[in-house]
Amino acid sequence: MRQLFVLDPLGQINPAKDSSAALMQAAHRAGDEVWACTPSDLIARGDEPLAIALPVTPEPWITVGVAERQTLAGFDVIWMRKDPPVDEAYLYATHLLEVAERAGVRVLNRPSALRSWNEKLGALRFSRWMAPTLVAGRVSELLLFAQDQQEIVLKPLGGRAGLGVIRVNGQAPGLQALLELVTEQESLPVMAQAFLSSVSEGDKRILLVDGDPLGAINRRPSAGEFRSNLAVGGQAEATELTKRERQICAALAPALRAEGLFFVGIDVIGGMLSEINVTSPTGVREVERLMNQPLADQTIERLRALV
Repeated sequence: MRQLFVLDPLGQINPAKDSSAALMQAAHRAGDEVWACTPSDLIARGDEPLAIALPVTPEPWITVGVAERQTLAGFDVIWMRKDPPVDEAYLYATHLLEVAERAGVRVLNRPSALRSWNEKLGALRFSRWMAPTLVAGRVSELLLFAQDQQEIVLKPLGGRAGLGVIRVNGQAPGLQALLELVTEQESLPVMAQAFLSSVSEGDKRILLVDGDPLGAINRRPSAGEFRSNLAVGGQAEATELTKRERQICAALAPALRAEGLFFVGIDVIGGMLSEINVTSPTGVREVERLMNQPLADQTIERLRALV
């Protein structure tokens, strides 16, 4: 097979931690051609999808060939692994990748799903598995929710890696002013969720491949912190899935498969679904290291069975 990875510039990727690097190396071990480009390298000439792409040998990291103009229809698989933010440039890239999809190329994850599944809002369709949650821009609604739940977490809908996430008490002085700030004077909605004290025991990142949970790690917050994201100091540790966590995965699987979300990372705290990450989910390296599991190779094996 020929696989193209659309991602951030290769010089920004840390192969010891990056899931994209793990997947590229697994594709190479499977005998596939591996190419790379950034979203700005995507081209549509009429209805012909193209890219200025680099042939790469990702293992050992990394040997890069000379950039070539490639027809996207010549690839079997295209991975969209550009990190957020999901801004205008990101959205336009998904539209260009749809041109390749119409030409018969499998794009992972499906471009239309990347646009429609906000990583916070996408979880709402499975709200029965979530902690009490409110999405609103009205300060009065957020105040009532905070007072009802007593302690909440506020999340910007476009945030990632725990950035901008705030824990606040419903009776905190200045709460109204804080809510005015995070909603930009009621011009933007935010997500508010009941704070789960069980986060002190960790936040599980579960990686689903074609709807099936293939790997997981527990991320424990550092001392004095409630956010468990690895990017803000959370510590990864080995874990096993509980019965409820497997039930959550089973509940999500039909929708993920139907909408072309092949590689997804969900976050679960105390048995409660928190987020569904679809853009460039991380955690592969940690699963491989802590669980002694060749997750990237297993992912590519699953993919080859589908193509």
